[in-house]
Amino acid sequence: MSKRITQDMAYRQSLMKYAEKHGVKRASRRYNKSRSYIYFWKARWDGTAESLACQSRWPHSHPNQHTEAELKLIRDMRRRNPQLGMVELWHRLRQRGYTRRLESLFRVMRKLGMFPSSPKQVSYRPKPYEQMTYPGQRIQVDVKVVPRLCIADPELRLYQYTAIDEFTRLRFLAAYPEQSTCSSADFLKKLFKWYARRGICAECVQTDNGFEFTNRFSNSKRDLPTLFETTAARLGIRHKLIRPYTPHHNSKVERSHREDQSASTPATAFTPWMTSPCSALSIIAALTTSP
Repeated sequence: MSKRITQDMAYRQSLMKYAEKHGVKRASRRYNKSRSYIYFWKARWDGTAESLACQSRWPHSHPNQHTEAELKLIRDMRRRNPQLGMVELWHRLRQRGYTRRLESLFRVMRKLGMFPSSPKQVSYRPKPYEQMTYPGQRIQVDVKVVPRLCIADPELRLYQYTAIDEFTRLRFLAAYPEQSTCSSADFLKKLFKWYARRGICAECVQTDNGFEFTNRFSNSKRDLPTLFETTAARLGIRHKLIRPYTPHHNSKVERSHREDQSASTPATAFTPWMTSPCSALSIIAALTTSP
């Protein structure tokens, strides 16, 4: 944009120089510009190209703009009532002879800087990933709906709980008929025993902010710990919550669920941790009844 304006200014300057040397009439024929156009820029030209730049066409005043008396009334009313709402302020101004609309009052108050400036939001900078140094240091836990394709009974609805150790990538699964804090607490007990039998002591469990894990975003039960959190405290496991709306913090278990969801057949949906393929119904039964 600046290059185009510079070229226009240079073009007008050459036109002014030609008109000064040969006259406005010849300059009008040579440059194919009207004489009024040349006289307009000639009145502005002082010998420099900067004087031929386009100036703002924004009007300096308006016939219906706020008068000084109205502006003084608004300033005085706002100074006396700094905590007054917009509608109440407008109503009191109307009682004192103010005839403008509420939208006009809002615009002029914003122009005068009467609204407090909003605090500058600090941009979020994600922390670098903390690599785990030993098994059980942190275990990612999440829950997903088991696809209908993997269940033989059409009336049955199951939820798959998945736990993945970030150091060893060892995965533990279990299925429950409901997604609740009771199921989450029972799954936590099972995964603690399952990892302990393999010599891994679960120290930290990382989950999202779902209500089956925490009441962090509950309106009425925010300070009330869930059964999952109570069970974690009783087992000596630290419960870590990820940042809201950032599922990539639980990337390992989320990727595991995506692979399970994209499996084309029921037999391959749960085979990554199995030694031999079997039907989905038998897998669900084994997961539900395993300690």
